[in-house]
Amino acid sequence: MHVQEWLDTVPAAAVYAVVALVIGLESLGIPLPGEIILVSAALLSSQHSGINPIVLGACATAGAVVGDSIGYAIGRKGGRPLLAWLGKKFPKHFSEGHVATAEKSFEKWGMWAVFFGRFVALLRIFAGPLAGVLHMPYWKFLTANVLGGICWAGGTTAVIYYVGVVAEDWLKRFSYLGLVAAVLIGLTSMLVIRRKAKKAQTAHQDPEPVAAGD
Repeated sequence: MHVQEWLDTVPAAAVYAVVALVIGLESLGIPLPGEIILVSAALLSSQHSGINPIVLGACATAGAVVGDSIGYAIGRKGGRPLLAWLGKKFPKHFSEGHVATAEKSFEKWGMWAVFFGRFVALLRIFAGPLAGVLHMPYWKFLTANVLGGICWAGGTTAVIYYVGVVAEDWLKRFSYLGLVAAVLIGLTSMLVIRRKAKKAQTAHQDPEPVAAGD
């Protein structure tokens, strides 16, 4: 929520740039909250804030593809020493266990690990550098990178945008329904109370029956 509130204070062009930059840096191998930024911006675009969801999705996709490609180049050049250095700098994300898990995924699934890794936070950080370290053929990497970037960034933007639009419309309808329900409940309660009060008053005014012996 704080991210969305902050994004709401900057121009639309700055939102596009921030989304592309954060996702690009995350894809490059720097642990940043790319998904949170994208979801917040997509939700913001559904609230008529001047942010175009198509442009937003395109910027997010571009950031993901470019960032992953740079990460691939760095990983191919840096090799295993790069992973060791990242493990010292970011032990929470690049621990030996995480690297081993990601490496097994790449060995088993190949380019599909790059594609589906886009949808998993940990693999999203690893995909580019690790593919370069493992010398995956670049054409395979690029194919999976582009397709994964389009499906993840574009798909996330579209889903969150339409969910936001539907939710906003539903909440508006709910507010009207709630108002009508409140009025009906209030009128019903008033009628019931008035009826009970009238019955109580009638019973109080009725004369008490006289005993037979009086």
